[in-house]
Amino acid sequence: QVQLVESGGGLVQPGGSLRLSCAASGSIFSISWYRQAPGNERELVAVITSGGSTNYVDSVKGRFTISRDNAKNTVYLQMNSLKPTDTAVYYCKARQIKGGSSTYYWGQGTQVTVSS
Repeated sequence: QVQLVESGGGLVQPGGSLRLSCAASGSIFSISWYRQAPGNERELVAVITSGGSTNYVDSVKGRFTISRDNAKNTVYLQMNSLKPTDTAVYYCKARQIKGGSSTYYWGQGTQVTVSS
């Protein structure tokens, strides 16, 4: 069983920055950040594997950076140049691989609001 604890959300003005954290208990292969705005489907924002490979949705490339501290089993999402369209609840999702099978776990979500 993997538990995920997210933190770092809040209210920020357009152009500002926030850093989200996702602390995981247990061994994980990869962690992804998703977001869901009211009335929208949940969308993948960024992913990082245990080897450090990363990928981003086009709308955040150049503004967001995903990183991980393996010693702390924590993944970060550094969000710069925030826009009102980045307003959403952000969730981290962990993938655990055991015996060739994958199991996925979700965090509780953290609200990010970008507004003046």
